[in-house]
Amino acid sequence: MPRLTRLTPDTAVGASRDLLADLASRHGDIGDMVSTMAHSPAVLGGYLQLSRAMGRAKLDRRTSERISIAVQAQQGCGLCLDAHVGAARAMGVDEAEITRAHAGTSDDPAIAAIIALALRIYREPASITDEQVAALREHGYSDRALADVVGVVALNVLTGAFNLLAGLTPESDTGA
Repeated sequence: MPRLTRLTPDTAVGASRDLLADLASRHGDIGDMVSTMAHSPAVLGGYLQLSRAMGRAKLDRRTSERISIAVQAQQGCGLCLDAHVGAARAMGVDEAEITRAHAGTSDDPAIAAIIALALRIYREPASITDEQVAALREHGYSDRALADVVGVVALNVLTGAFNLLAGLTPESDTGA
C-alpha cells in the first residue's frame, strides 16, 4: 500500500503543479512514481532532468536496460524491475538475457563486464580499479559510455529508493 499520496496538477502546488500540468498535457496519465514525487519539486525536477539526459546516453538502450534490471534486482524495487524487464522485452532482449541480467551478468562478455561495473558502482564504487577500467576499454567502451553507466545507476538508485520509500509496487501502479 502506498505510503505517500499521489498528487495531480490540481492538488500539487508551485513548481510541482507546473511540472505535473506540463507532463499531463504532453503524456496524458501520469504514473504513480511521478505523481508521488511531486511532493518534492526538487526531486521531481531532478528526476525529469536526469531521465531526459540519460535518454541521450552513449550506452545503447538494450545494454542500459540490462544494467537497470541488475541494479533493481539488487535494490529490490519491484515497480522499477517490472518496468525495465518490460522495456528490455520491447527492445528484443531475450528471456535468457533478462534472467542473466537479474543475476548481474550476460552471455556477451562485454555486456557482462559493463553490468559488473554498474553493480560495483552501486555497491562499492571506491573499489573500482584502473585494471577494471582498462578491461572495459578493451571491450570497446569509451570514457563517455563508462561515465553514462554512473548516470544509469544513479537514475535507478533515485527511482528505486523513492518507490521503496513511497511504498509503490507493481500492484499500485496505474500508469507510466
